[in-house]
Amino acid sequence: MGWGYFSIMGYRADIRGKLAFKMAFSGGVSRTVTALLMAVTAACAPTQLLTGTARTPINPADVVIYCAAPPIFEPIAVIRASSRSLIAAGGAGAFDRVVQRLKEHAAKLGANGLILDDFDDQQSLSLGAGAGSDIYTHNASISLGWGGFFGLFKKTGTGRAIYVPRG
Repeated sequence: MGWGYFSIMGYRADIRGKLAFKMAFSGGVSRTVTALLMAVTAACAPTQLLTGTARTPINPADVVIYCAAPPIFEPIAVIRASSRSLIAAGGAGAFDRVVQRLKEHAAKLGANGLILDDFDDQQSLSLGAGAGSDIYTHNASISLGWGGFFGLFKKTGTGRAIYVPRG
């Protein structure tokens, strides 16, 4: 019998992808493969991929950030958020905005924990211009040039919204 499909917010995904995510959250697949799966699904998926059951929304201030998975947790979703800035990649301010957006998204799903997975800087637009002029005399030449550019940069973050039982 062939593989079926499931739908998340209007997007179709192969069930094998869902099974791979369940394996990743149970520790059966390495972190590298998990990151690869998130990158592949991120190209065609919305900002969240439910991997568990959403709960009642909570206050974003109550979402705890984890750099590594706690010993006991229930996965809820893989979520992505981004921040755009002009001229530069945004630095610490852009990182903080992405983390805050991830926390807000996790809180809407009822997650009381967020495992930070991957952050990426991308230049999504670059526009430049330049001009120059040459002046020639009978025994010399002078060249003058100037130019400039601006870019639109995007910092993207991925995290796993989780529920950590208290107690």
